[in-house]
Amino acid sequence: MSQNPKEPSNTLTVSAGEVAVAGPGSTPLPVLPKEKPFGRFRDFFRRISKIGSARVGFVLLVIVVGSAIFAPFIAPFKPDAVDPPSRLQPPSFNHLFGTDALGRDMFSRVIFGAQLTLQIGVIALAIAAFFGILIGLVTGYYGGWIDGLLMRFIDLLLAFPGILLALMIVSTLGPNLTNAMIAVGISSIPGFARLVRGSVLSIREHEYITAARALGVSSPRILFKAILPNAMAPIIVLATLLFPDAVLVAASLSFIGLGAQPPSPEWGALLVDGRLYIQSASWLITFPGLAIFITIMGSNLLGNALRDVLDPHLRGR
Repeated sequence: MSQNPKEPSNTLTVSAGEVAVAGPGSTPLPVLPKEKPFGRFRDFFRRISKIGSARVGFVLLVIVVGSAIFAPFIAPFKPDAVDPPSRLQPPSFNHLFGTDALGRDMFSRVIFGAQLTLQIGVIALAIAAFFGILIGLVTGYYGGWIDGLLMRFIDLLLAFPGILLALMIVSTLGPNLTNAMIAVGISSIPGFARLVRGSVLSIREHEYITAARALGVSSPRILFKAILPNAMAPIIVLATLLFPDAVLVAASLSFIGLGAQPPSPEWGALLVDGRLYIQSASWLITFPGLAIFITIMGSNLLGNALRDVLDPHLRGR
């Protein structure tokens, strides 16, 4: 008595846009050989290192990130150390950025302010990316009334300028740094949602997504294993371009008293402290403003370079 061999189960393999489907009586589609480990990353770094603006932006961000990480070792004084006899001293060897009205070392305060700046940017972008990506995936993949309802909510957020929306939110929640980060994050959600939705609408029409549906692969698995990885390039670019916006909006909120509160060394709060001495002690606003400029410039340069490298339509230019 001959035994019937077990029939192979349907399988789906999605790798770099390739699909291999095997079923009863079917001939498996050829699968391209896997790339060498780190080969794609090596090619990415090789291409981006050739762009001058990327190198400049990377150096500027390394300065900011390095200052934030090693602030306790770089700063010669504690950021809140008060020394009244040394108040309003101009930049010198002992105080590289001068001192403020309470005798606090401005160099130390600007260095420690980098920690708050990175914290604001990272947390605000994390909030925006989490909810924006989730909304974009759901609306782009399922469509229908879910798409209509959620996208009308996104349109409602877009009806207000980002800074005005952040002002409304932080005014409702209360003026402090945590609420400022939440407000900046919420105001950045529409950008991620619309970008991801557009990417999903395009990706879901590809053959490997159709094959996955035919084989009964669950929708969450398709969304997070097949669609989201293929939409990561524009998400990364958008994050680098929205980071300077988050820093600028947070500094603006602190400047009008709705963000970081004294004696926080956040750069926007430092500008508030120095605005009364703009003529007699200009260094009080010069160095915090320069720190904001360096952070925003570095992020924009690196973000533009990432866009040029990751966008297939711009690679040949």
